[in-house]
Amino acid sequence: MKLVIAILQDKDAAQAVTELNRRGFRATKLASTGGFLREGNTTILAGVQEPDVEQVVSVLRRTCSVRHETLAPQTPSHSGEPYVPFPVEVTVGGATVFVVDVDRYEKF
Repeated sequence: MKLVIAILQDKDAAQAVTELNRRGFRATKLASTGGFLREGNTTILAGVQEPDVEQVVSVLRRTCSVRHETLAPQTPSHSGEPYVPFPVEVTVGGATVFVVDVDRYEKF
């Protein structure tokens, strides 16, 4: 048994979970917040058998798109934060995926 932990943007979460469910995988969706852009993220937890890991990762790869966004300058809220005086283009989206071994699994 493996635990797939995927951190993705909220924009991609509904489609990812829908596609995982459609293929018979159960997933738990948790709200989370990214540190860099301080935007809403979703963390998906899915317990799967080892042969199914690649199928789950493949679904995530197809449903979590990478995008480019332009960030407007923000005044720092704390004096130690950097200030960028001009718009900056950043790459967002995609997913960060961890696959870990599960020593024990119970469902009741």
